[in-house]
Amino acid sequence: MAMSFPDPSDVFNFNLTITPDEGFYKGGVFKFTFKVNANYPHEPPKVLCTQKIYHPNIDLEGNVCLNILREDWKPVLNINSVMVGLQYLFLEPNADDPLNKDAAVVLRENRRTFEANVQKAMRGGSVNGVVFELVAKK
Repeated sequence: MAMSFPDPSDVFNFNLTITPDEGFYKGGVFKFTFKVNANYPHEPPKVLCTQKIYHPNIDLEGNVCLNILREDWKPVLNINSVMVGLQYLFLEPNADDPLNKDAAVVLRENRRTFEANVQKAMRGGSVNGVVFELVAKK
């Protein structure tokens, strides 16, 4: 994981890059924006994936389905908790709480097909008529 701050004077808005080294998404580079509002830690940060990726817990607009970003958020959690949760989504995608229902169905019904779809999407290919962004390391 790597963090970067587009505006070094603004620590409430930053980018996170996740590069999984195992699992379905190994070899990909995934970028997220974090926006921490004034109600933090009573409200979770807003997290968005900046790329169109094939993932059951990330929709095509980049919204992320992670329980601690919604109903399970507690003020004792912190930014690091969210970063670790995001990293875990790439190791163990959750087909039971999807935003991309098509990807979740494939993950549940045929893990080999899901893996092939992930690899094709990471190379900038098309899955079910949707063209995905190239996120595979060169």
